[in-house]
Amino acid sequence: MTLLVVGASGFLGAEICRQAVAAGERVVGTYHSAAVAVPGVEARRLDVTDRSAVRALVTAVRPDAVVGTPYRYDDWAVTADGAAHIAVAAAEVGARLVHLSSDALHGGRPSPYLDDEPPSPVFPYGAAKAAAETAVRAIDPRAVLVRTSLIVGEGSKQIQLCRDALAGRATLFTDELRCPVDVVDVAAAVLELVPSGYAGPLNVAGPDAVSRAELGLLVARQEGIDPAGMKTTTSAASGLHRPTEVRLDSTRAANLLRTRLRGIRELLAS
Repeated sequence: MTLLVVGASGFLGAEICRQAVAAGERVVGTYHSAAVAVPGVEARRLDVTDRSAVRALVTAVRPDAVVGTPYRYDDWAVTADGAAHIAVAAAEVGARLVHLSSDALHGGRPSPYLDDEPPSPVFPYGAAKAAAETAVRAIDPRAVLVRTSLIVGEGSKQIQLCRDALAGRATLFTDELRCPVDVVDVAAAVLELVPSGYAGPLNVAGPDAVSRAELGLLVARQEGIDPAGMKTTTSAASGLHRPTEVRLDSTRAANLLRTRLRGIRELLAS
């Protein structure tokens, strides 16, 4: 199988590449600025906002499957338009598409979100991710839309943020709840979904809902750091308008996949 990973220099994209190469697949990975650092990957530079460039690359590679992971937090063209360009190009060559989405497209509430619930974004990034899903589903109803949460693991920005907060260099929110998941687990789940017949949205997140501040305490316990100096606040006090409680119910994925989605308490057990 030839697998094209769009966004292969990113945290998740690189892990997907590593696992696919290890499985003996031919892997072509794209990057925009940071080079792809995974051995065995055929690296190609790509600007996903350039529709013609995306189509040209996909036509040249003719992959059996495409995994789309690119995003830029404050850039609609990359997050939304880029996803549409990838979907069109993949559909034209008949490639299986797995699109990486996010819990950011939900508005937040006390009860968990099921897989098929419609987006309810309350901030620009969430709106861009919702638009990306809408485009992908319209272009290719057979595509999988993997809705995931905070991705942790070695090299994770989320874990580094916790370390920075414990050192007094950053601040963690006490009112933003998410369901962290390990990058290895998400990547394995994505690769499992490639040959499957699953279509539509699927929650792929950990079973433990924790605040960013609770995540900081778990990191402190695992690494033997005194949490007394950890800086915390609320997103409301910071003037941010972002979803607070976003719990993804990943029961369907747990029943569908061989990959076990580990909770953050297990991952950071001391």
